[in-house]
Amino acid sequence: MDCPIKIVVSGLGLIGFQHALRIRQSSDATLVGVVQPKDCVNHDVDGIFCDVPLYNDLEDALDSLDVDGVIVSSPNAFHNSQSLICIRKGIPVLVEKPIADNLSSAEEILVESRASGVPVLVGHHRTYNPLVCEVRKLIRSSMFGRLVAMQGSALFYKPDHYFVEGSWRTRLGGGVLLINMIHEVGLMRHLCGEVVKVTALAGHDVRGFEVEDTVTIGLHFENGAMGSFLLSDAAASSKSWELTAGENPAYPQQLGDTCYHFSGTNGSVDFPTMNYRYYDSSVTPSWWEDFSYGAGERESSDPLQLQLDHFINVIRGLEEPMVSALDGYRNMAVVEAIKESIEKGRVIELPKLADS
Repeated sequence: MDCPIKIVVSGLGLIGFQHALRIRQSSDATLVGVVQPKDCVNHDVDGIFCDVPLYNDLEDALDSLDVDGVIVSSPNAFHNSQSLICIRKGIPVLVEKPIADNLSSAEEILVESRASGVPVLVGHHRTYNPLVCEVRKLIRSSMFGRLVAMQGSALFYKPDHYFVEGSWRTRLGGGVLLINMIHEVGLMRHLCGEVVKVTALAGHDVRGFEVEDTVTIGLHFENGAMGSFLLSDAAASSKSWELTAGENPAYPQQLGDTCYHFSGTNGSVDFPTMNYRYYDSSVTPSWWEDFSYGAGERESSDPLQLQLDHFINVIRGLEEPMVSALDGYRNMAVVEAIKESIEKGRVIELPKLADS
């Protein structure tokens, strides 16, 4: 049997705490260190992780410990520098989304990872959710036909203390685009393909922070499909992944509601209810014809645990990163294009990006 993989978690905030919990519960990994500056809000460094060595600096931790992999879950502004520390020491890294807080920093991680061969996995954990696997299968089925259009939303109300506990979320490098939209971009690229054009409008009138609180986005995909997305962290609504997917029990669940709708030439599907309708072979597709109906499977599992299991296999050289540094870079490129569209008030065409 292989020895447990020795992992350091850098940043024990909301998501870092969840990573650390799963490592402690895993028979294939062990938490050998935590990095958390003294002036940062933490979640139980002195509690259930009190037996784990605590460091104020990632480089100090890596110089002091025998480490197989690092999870970087620090604030966005530190993703680049901490990922590069790991890469330059030859240590595989799982860096939380977004891969960095700007495109040039994301490119630096991509370039150094490629040059060194050190794997980088980007923490778009929804990719591992069985619900996403199921809807991807439905979208690619003959029942669905060719993808024509999609509608998505992430509408929710974040309480005031969320911004007090992490004041960086109110400043450039934070904001609903980088904190939340980066998740949605990763999901839309995974399900619909590459984005080639975007247009967007944004406002910060509700919260009055330096960063945006509400955004509306139009997308044009490489395969010709079109999409629209509405995003806000100041909207009292259930139309979001968090409240509909049932992934995190910390949120009240609206399991009959949806946050995505995908339309094809022969059918359509709502996500995450997995309810779909389609024209069967006995009719010619027409708005005067009734649909046949069905529902996909709604298997429940923990995508963060599935991501950790995958990261362990990446460290052992058994698998390639499912969400690579290139994916992280491309997701950032879409977000940067959205930001540019907001700033310039026009459609932005994304540059074509090679796979190698």
